[in-house]
Amino acid sequence: MAVEVIYSDQRLPSFQDENLIFLAGPTPRLKFVASWRPEALIILEEIGFDGMVFVPEAEGGGWASTFEEQVEWEQEALEACSQFGCIAAWVPRDLETMPAFTTNVEFGLYVEGGRLLYGRPDGSPKTRYLDWIYKDRTEGEPFSNLRDLLVASVDMAYDF
Repeated sequence: MAVEVIYSDQRLPSFQDENLIFLAGPTPRLKFVASWRPEALIILEEIGFDGMVFVPEAEGGGWASTFEEQVEWEQEALEACSQFGCIAAWVPRDLETMPAFTTNVEFGLYVEGGRLLYGRPDGSPKTRYLDWIYKDRTEGEPFSNLRDLLVASVDMAYDF
């Protein structure tokens, strides 16, 4: 098996013993802004991840057809990964195009559960508080590059 990508406009499959990763973080709000998640999927393929990756974007970009469907899909996938896998929270925040307000809430909900890893590029705006909380609650350091975050996330997903 290889990386199996599940997008938010697809039905969540049943899973039991699979390795699970949720790619939490900002989603572009404008069509001309590229998502960071395709790069994450390439990295996961390169490092040989064998499991399911939940991408909270529709396969062609954007979201599921309704707000309720999107939120319900995300909550179910986040809960599964918070119990049986890893939530990889990457915050390449741009206040105009990818503000990551929902990501802030998800971070707060899951940071103390022991299954969330967090990172952001150096210089990402408005992440100082996330950094502080992450260090305080996990005794870990935020990751400063996506590859390192994903390598650690794979290890956590396999560790379950």
